[in-house]
Amino acid sequence: MSPALLALAVPLGVVVGITVGALGGGGSILTVPALVYALGQDPRTATTASLIIVGVTTLIGMVPHARAGRVRLGQGAVFGLLGVGGAYLGSLLSASVDPDVLLVAFAGLMFVVAGVMTRRRRAAARARAAGREQPEVRTSPMLTLRPFRCDCRAVGTLLLTATAVGLLTGFFGVGGGFAVVPALVLVLRLPMPVAVGTSLVVITINSASSLVSRLGQDVTLDWPVIGTFTVAAVVGSLVGARITSRVSPARLNLAFTILLVAVATYTAASSIPQLL
Repeated sequence: MSPALLALAVPLGVVVGITVGALGGGGSILTVPALVYALGQDPRTATTASLIIVGVTTLIGMVPHARAGRVRLGQGAVFGLLGVGGAYLGSLLSASVDPDVLLVAFAGLMFVVAGVMTRRRRAAARARAAGREQPEVRTSPMLTLRPFRCDCRAVGTLLLTATAVGLLTGFFGVGGGFAVVPALVLVLRLPMPVAVGTSLVVITINSASSLVSRLGQDVTLDWPVIGTFTVAAVVGSLVGARITSRVSPARLNLAFTILLVAVATYTAASSIPQLL
């Protein structure tokens, strides 16, 4: 890998890290396109490298959220462990898919995520306009080790959601934070700031289990790139954690949605012609 590409990995890693820290892992969906289109890796290698980058970044990025009392370790650990089976299956499926098909599917996933985030932002705006915004939930300034509790009667929903998130992580090499955060809010009734912090626990577990299932696959990793990108992403995640408490969620949501649409459009435009 040339020094120029290694240098390019630094700003890319910082951007991914900031979005991970600010959005609870949702930004990790940008890692694969960055590795493929900016750093020249093939899709299968990029999705595997992404698991390492995302796993390490979310693990370290969890620290400031934990100090602020925004991590529910018990709920996050159970949710993550329930998704291990899906992560393993997703990794197996990814190895059998044509790289261009994988990228087109990835572009479709990014468009779906952008749509989901837009819907969430509009729903939150309507709730505020109607005076139904939930009050801020105060949490202790230390990592909370609370027992797992689910307010939802349908336990099957929890298992299905966790498995689906694991499947996405294993197949696409992403953390799945875009799905974890709303799932933690809707299924476990966690307030948004706590869901963002707790999602990092889930992402770390899913990334680790997906990576283990890929160890037997024939993939050559570029460790200098992975190391540089990861260090930059870790620094960015620490910055992103501070942004969470200073910038309104609606603005973060809008900025990330615009970035997602732009990257998804480029990915689709570059990959679809290869299939024709």
